[in-house]
Amino acid sequence: MSKTPDSAVRAYTEQHRAAFLDDLAEWLRIPSVSAQPEHAADVRRSADWLAAKLRETGFPTCEVWSTPGAPAVFAEWPSDDPRAPTVLVYGHHDVQPAAREDGWDTDPFEPVIRGNRLHARGAADDKGQVFFHTLGVRAHLAATGRTTPAVHLKLLIEGEEESGSPHFRDLVEARKDRLTADAVIVSDTGMWSEDTPTVCTGMRGLAECEIQLYGPDQDIHSGSFGGAVPNPATAVARLVAALHDEHARVAIPGFYEGITELTDRERELFAELPFDEESWLRTARSTATYGESGHTTLERVWARPTAEVNGIGGGYQGPGNKTIVPSSAMVKLSFRLVAGQDPDHIEKAVRAWTAEQLPAGIRHEITFGAATRPCLTPLDHPALQSVVRAMGRAFDKEIRFTREGGSGPAADLQDVLAAPVLFLGISVPSDGWHAPNEKVELDLLLKGVETSAHLWGDLARNWRDAH
Repeated sequence: MSKTPDSAVRAYTEQHRAAFLDDLAEWLRIPSVSAQPEHAADVRRSADWLAAKLRETGFPTCEVWSTPGAPAVFAEWPSDDPRAPTVLVYGHHDVQPAAREDGWDTDPFEPVIRGNRLHARGAADDKGQVFFHTLGVRAHLAATGRTTPAVHLKLLIEGEEESGSPHFRDLVEARKDRLTADAVIVSDTGMWSEDTPTVCTGMRGLAECEIQLYGPDQDIHSGSFGGAVPNPATAVARLVAALHDEHARVAIPGFYEGITELTDRERELFAELPFDEESWLRTARSTATYGESGHTTLERVWARPTAEVNGIGGGYQGPGNKTIVPSSAMVKLSFRLVAGQDPDHIEKAVRAWTAEQLPAGIRHEITFGAATRPCLTPLDHPALQSVVRAMGRAFDKEIRFTREGGSGPAADLQDVLAAPVLFLGISVPSDGWHAPNEKVELDLLLKGVETSAHLWGDLARNWRDAH
């Protein structure tokens, strides 16, 4: 009896499991820490290693793209079907700093398998999740008898994601003609849990700023002048107090303008997840939830915009008292944005609001950093449905939906390439991204391989049906 496509993919994956894990371990041994200048050569070595391995996989085009910082890897494997859609896979090959003294049980750059877990820096974030696509495309070819992928397949693997992607958007804009795609697959994300496989449908954007307030030209005596001149520390406290209303909504005029509200169906899907708020609070090291009225905890962290105070200060900070009116104060703010919000609009709104809040005699300066736009894929998008079906075939379970409360460079790909962004990740919260003893569950890693193998054919069929 001939094998079904699903069983053929599973058999091929299992047959090549050992070699796949050996290769991944070799890559994980390269300490590609982009944040530490002493590892710049290792980041380059990581890029070169990946490019060589992708050539070995079968990609006819593999290039290392230099940036003013760390290099990225680009690979391309055209389909022999000229009508096939083009799909770009995004991930990153740089990793967070790690050292044995941070609390690791073993050398973080010497991979160790304990039971069904592979421990090493980058095992889940993000080398393991990048690498499952190499075996995935080979399993796709083996199961279908094809000699090329069912889609025009491209990979862009960044080398600076863990350093904030400072050159990523410029790279995407400069190489736009090479990166053009009909859909983008981001494999730098995760699932709800081992028992509840999920697909992420969006990430929040981010805008952040620092506000400096200035009063007297120097610190002055609070007995001689206090109560008669404006105090920058008092002004910054009032500014922060005015940031939210009594319902924990951001009180900046125009802040919510244009946002994409949750649909009733999305709220139902969030509510179906096995969310344990008490357990979540323990992870957060907190004793109570807080946030915008009328929304659940998951809705607040995934689908609602926020304003947070990241740091505040001013005046004397040493032991004992120093009775002064300080000359300056400061606050650092960050704003998580949802679909429909524009970082440029948020910046203008914050600037106008700040100027209105401050009393006469308090000067201020606002500095905004680089912003990240939000991205969201509608539940009924055909490409998202392909990801869900491919994942369902691999996991043999119903696939549920989440969003990501954080922010990342996926929105740059969405903006520049004008392509929908889909998230395909198999990592689970216990994998410990950025923490000591980071790991990946091997069974889930191989499910990622199978999902990748099923995805390309499904996307190609969807595209043909729609066009």
